[in-house]
Amino acid sequence: MGIIIRELETGEFGRVETELWAHYHGQTTDAAIDRIFGAFDGGRLVGSARVRRHPDGCEVDGFFVLDDYRGHGIARKLMNALLEAVGDRTLWMHSTLPLVPFYSTFGFHPVGEAALPPTIRARMVFCFGNMEGCGVRPMLREPPAAG
Repeated sequence: MGIIIRELETGEFGRVETELWAHYHGQTTDAAIDRIFGAFDGGRLVGSARVRRHPDGCEVDGFFVLDDYRGHGIARKLMNALLEAVGDRTLWMHSTLPLVPFYSTFGFHPVGEAALPPTIRARMVFCFGNMEGCGVRPMLREPPAAG
């Protein structure tokens, strides 16, 4: 597999919506606040990861790899590219419970719902204060200490 990982140009954002996220909750992009990283096999977009700037913090989401491409380290490569670009910031996420150990390998750790910035917490309001009951755990990654 000759997978190439790179940040998408804003003109490519529509590809993520139609080629990947249509399979994953139908998310949409916003060029004003999103940075999106893609995994390409030739010209085919096979994976994505996004960081979205909210008024009160940065959220990692939109992590998706097509079924046929899972198990080949693509998600790890996407996260490495994302962290290379924005790892100097505090990053928040809503992880599915099975992926908590994976994200922990990148320095994310579970936090309580109340720790989430309000606009990031609001994205999961449909869980009615029980994110774990929705199969989700809030996580935080602080930037590495300068040394």
